[in-house]
Amino acid sequence: MREGILIVNKPSGMTSHDVVFKVRRKFQMRRVGHAGTLDPLATGVLVILLGKSTKLFEQFVGFDKGYRATLILGKVTDSADTQGKVIKEMAFDGITQEQVEGAFKGFRGEIDQVPPMVSAIKFKGKKLYELARQGIEVERKPRRVQVTSLEIERFNNPEVQFYLECSKGTYVRQLAADVGNVLGCGACISQIERTKVGMFNIEESVNLEDINEGHIRNWQC
Repeated sequence: MREGILIVNKPSGMTSHDVVFKVRRKFQMRRVGHAGTLDPLATGVLVILLGKSTKLFEQFVGFDKGYRATLILGKVTDSADTQGKVIKEMAFDGITQEQVEGAFKGFRGEIDQVPPMVSAIKFKGKKLYELARQGIEVERKPRRVQVTSLEIERFNNPEVQFYLECSKGTYVRQLAADVGNVLGCGACISQIERTKVGMFNIEESVNLEDINEGHIRNWQC
């Protein structure tokens, strides 16, 4: 029986479960899972667990993550990304790179973050994103997360490309929305790539259409 892990480079437009489904079909096996959801918008490192390795879910979920993402200044949406409904548009022309850097400083280290409604966290048995699709918003308690790195890589107003390293449970889209609030112009995410999960990097990930048995890694804990 096949068991171990696959480091997949998830394409945009697919859910993490879609990737699991394709792996199941590829290897003709049912016992397949993933460790750490990526939104359909997001791309990048997705750890797929095969066979007995599915029992190691908690180990992989606990790893720190790395992301490269782009936020758009001046736009607030109901999903905190560009695929959502625009709620508000505000002036952003006067925002400088120095101001964005100043806002970023307040989000480094330990911070309290309110999970977005478009997350998989459950409220009374239902996932928040399921409630959001029904137009229902509920109160969410802040969660303590750790941001170890948050750096601007490119500034071309209204686009800000940045790199983030953080603990589990950190929401990139919510971080962007919170930065927009601090700047007073709003912001949302247009692109997210997960560049690493623990010791696994994007450079070693495999495109979904290219995976084969040779890419399965033995993993024991």
